[in-house]
This record gives sequence, structure tokens and C-alpha cells, in this order.
Amino acid sequence: MAEKSVFAGPMVRRLRRREGLTQAAMAQALGISASYLNLVERNQRPLSARLVFALTDRFDIDPRALRQDDAIGGVDGMRRRLADARFSDLEIDRDEIAEWLAAAPQGAAAFVRLYDMAGAGGEGEGPDSALIARREIERWRNHFADLDTAAEELADELRLSAGDLGSAMAERLRQRHQLSVRVLPRDVMPEHLRRLDLHARQLQLSEMLDPASRTFQLAVQLGQLEQGEAIRALASGAGLADRQAERLFRRHLGNYFAAALVMPYGRFLRACEATGYDPTVLQRRFGVGFEQLAHRLTTLQRVGQRGLPFFMLRIDRAGQVSKRFSGASGALLLESGSTCPLWSLNAAFERAGQLHVQSVVLDDGTRWFTMSRTVQGSGAGGRGQGADFAVGLGLTADLAGQLADARGIGLDIGDATRIGPGCAACHRADCMQRSLAPRGVALRFDERSRGLTPFDFAGA
Repeated sequence: MAEKSVFAGPMVRRLRRREGLTQAAMAQALGISASYLNLVERNQRPLSARLVFALTDRFDIDPRALRQDDAIGGVDGMRRRLADARFSDLEIDRDEIAEWLAAAPQGAAAFVRLYDMAGAGGEGEGPDSALIARREIERWRNHFADLDTAAEELADELRLSAGDLGSAMAERLRQRHQLSVRVLPRDVMPEHLRRLDLHARQLQLSEMLDPASRTFQLAVQLGQLEQGEAIRALASGAGLADRQAERLFRRHLGNYFAAALVMPYGRFLRACEATGYDPTVLQRRFGVGFEQLAHRLTTLQRVGQRGLPFFMLRIDRAGQVSKRFSGASGALLLESGSTCPLWSLNAAFERAGQLHVQSVVLDDGTRWFTMSRTVQGSGAGGRGQGADFAVGLGLTADLAGQLADARGIGLDIGDATRIGPGCAACHRADCMQRSLAPRGVALRFDERSRGLTPFDFAGA
């Protein structure tokens, strides 16, 4: 609450009415004047720290309830939803969203609930469990302080027992949980990468896991055993009505703890700052893959010890998005179901394993610096068929000067490649790469002329 002013007039007004108090009576209970309370209820004054304490003490409420916009991700969370192509003609700007959240937070929350339950793909599709889980992750800005602290403490303890983290985790599983670790051939575990066999007291890992993935799976299992209760409490506390969404959220929390154990917050952030967030160095230093590193970089939001606000996206060769985490970046280019072919994320497949860097600008004027490269899925199928993906990392160009990989790259708007959120959601009329007309526009037809694309419409 100390980080920015809190305007919670509607919440205070509902609390007063719930208690059956007049403004004068509530003001007296809080030790303030009725005129000041009237200004607070009309959002003309923010809540002071003293008033927050008085409200929580006198009326026994959770102070987090005073920041109802946090439940929907604040202004950035609402902007991501309104970036949907179905709202593109409304041109709702950031100031309007802020006014909406301040004046009618319950109405905004109702819109968010309906939108999230319907799913981003369109009306009538029913609940999108993955979307609901992702919105909950965004509400936390993908930072779970208690899990980070627990993982950091365990990592320090494991470092004292052995120099190699994987060996230390295997030994802890053996001593504390009576589980041995066994690596099995692919033909024995054709459909699994990790399996817990309680009858044999074994944690079984596939030989198809590379060293980084093997260490990560050990960390996942250790987290389930030692932080399972904390993870379940966080998941159930989210109050997600969709059970699949809750399970997806719980799985994310388990993976979050594993990443925090392999890359402990304090040591990892210091390494990031010392190396200019150099992905190659960080991968070597912590023994992780590029995708694991990308996940971790979206989580660095510890109060008083924040890292740079990265976003992360993963696509397959068809351009389908299988993972996306905006963290604290507020990146709207993650909200589309497809990606722009002018973004080098798509070109990463052409040069597998190489890092592609690019400065891009969206039609709203926001500039981003992105890093992309291909990764292989963990393990392989029973017929030896693996999976290839491209993972993109990015952050606002204003902060990219701190990155080792941004040196020598033009970050001004004139140096940036203009990209969009995918053809179906992009309203640029002059893009020669366009393959689809944008949704919701009226096409124009002129038999006497031919434009740059087959689709003529009033664009941006």
C-alpha cells in the first residue's frame, strides 16, 4: 500500500452501508471528520496509512480488499482484456480505464468475470480454464513471495550439503522422504518424464530428460513434498470456481517453486544485474535451459528488490501460443491468439539455437526490445519425435539499455520494426505481410484498383 496512493471510495462506502452507519458515525469511529470521509468515498482523497489501519482494526477487514482493482490486474489487467479485437473500435484509453476502476470497481469486476469465464476466443465457448488460471497468475504479477522465500531458504540449506544442486536434492529425497532417484530407459517410461512410485519408494525420471530438465523435475518433486500444503493453500485461496483452472494454477505454483529453488531470488537477481541479464551466462551459471530462464525472469517483483519487468511467450511452428506470462510488463502484444510474422520470434525457427534480438514498436506507440530463440520440448515421444518451440522474452525499450544483448541495437522509435498483434487483430492497412482481414471491419471493394493487399478497409 505504501508504493502508491490507494483510492477505494466505493469500497469504503459499501463497508459503511453494510455496517448501517451514517458518514458522521463512521467518521467518528475512524477518528476523522465527516467531510474528509465524504471526500474519501467520492475518490477525491486517497486512503492514508493511518486510515487503512483504522479501517482494518475497527471493521476487521483484509486490507487487500481495499485494492479491488488488484483482483483484476489493475489498469494493465483491464487493458489486456480490452485489447481484444471485439473492442478495437471503441478506442478506450488508459485514462478511461483508470476512471472506470476508480468510479465503479464492482462493475469492472463484473465485466472481468464475464469476459474471463467466456474465454478470449469469443462468445459461447464456455469457461477457458487456462485463461482463468493465467488471469490469477497475472493478478499476482507472477510473483509469490512466500514460495520464493521458502525456496531460497531450502536452496541455501542444500548448498551446504553438496556442491551440486541435483545431487543435494536427490540426497534430501533419500534421507528425509525415503525416496531413491532412478533414471529409466525410454522404452520403460515411454509416456512419462517423471513418475513417483510410492510402492517402490522411487522417483523415476526418463533418460530423455537433459541435465537441466532432470534437475528441474527433482525440484518439482521436492516442492510437492515439502511445500505442497502452502501451494494448495494458495490455489484454494484464489477461489477459482473452475476446478481445472485451480489445478492448472496449482501446477504453475509447483513449477514456480522449482524454478525459485534452482534460481534462488537473491543470488539470481545479483547475477542478472552483474551480467546485464545475459541469457547465455545465466543459463551456464544456474544450469538451466532458455525456457526455464525466461519463466524466471518474469517473476522478479520482490518488494525492495525488483528486477526488470520481462514478459515471456512461447509458440510452435504454426504460430500457436502455448505459454505467455506478462509479469509486471503490461505487454499487450501477448493477448492475441497469434503473432505478427514481422516479429523475429517467428524467424527463430530458421536458425535454431541462435538468439534473435529485435527492437519493435506497436501501433499504440509502445516500444519493446525482444530476444527470441528456439527450444526443444522436454524428452521425446515413444517414436522419438520431439517438439520444437520458439520462446520470446521482452521488456519495454526504455529499460533495454541495461541488457548486454541490447548493446549496439537501435532502441529509438525510428530504429524499431513496426509489428502488430497478428493479422486478425491488427488494423494496419499498409502491411504487405497481411494474410487475413482484421475481425470486425467492413471491407471496401474497388474493381478499378488493387491495393497492397487483397483487403481494403479503413485502417490505422
